[in-house]
Amino acid sequence: MQKSKANADELIALILQGIEEVKGQDINLLDLRDIENTVCDYFIICNGTSNTHVNAIVGSIRKIVSKSIQDKPWHVEGEDNAEWVLMDYVNVVVHVFQKHIREYYDIEGLWGDAKLTTIESSSSLNQ
Repeated sequence: MQKSKANADELIALILQGIEEVKGQDINLLDLRDIENTVCDYFIICNGTSNTHVNAIVGSIRKIVSKSIQDKPWHVEGEDNAEWVLMDYVNVVVHVFQKHIREYYDIEGLWGDAKLTTIESSSSLNQ
């Protein structure tokens, strides 16, 4: 195991910081560790208000994670249309949606057995 690879808690904190920095909305953390045969341990789900905002969230996550722990996503999908961008950090998968796409796919509903934590963002506290 490489020293530069962070543990999941540190990675999650950095991803959340990246989302917060550009005011990503409706942030949820799904803990999948108690579910058999999952592809990762955690999902982080949030949404942006437009494709520009979705791309800004993705860019912010990338920058903060890379700068802090020199890690980058194993795979990123969906940046072209930026309606749903998936960032795969192996144990943590980030889903950045536009709101209508998130509602349509309802990832939280599909993974109803996961332990869900709603993250109170600082931007929502200031409204």
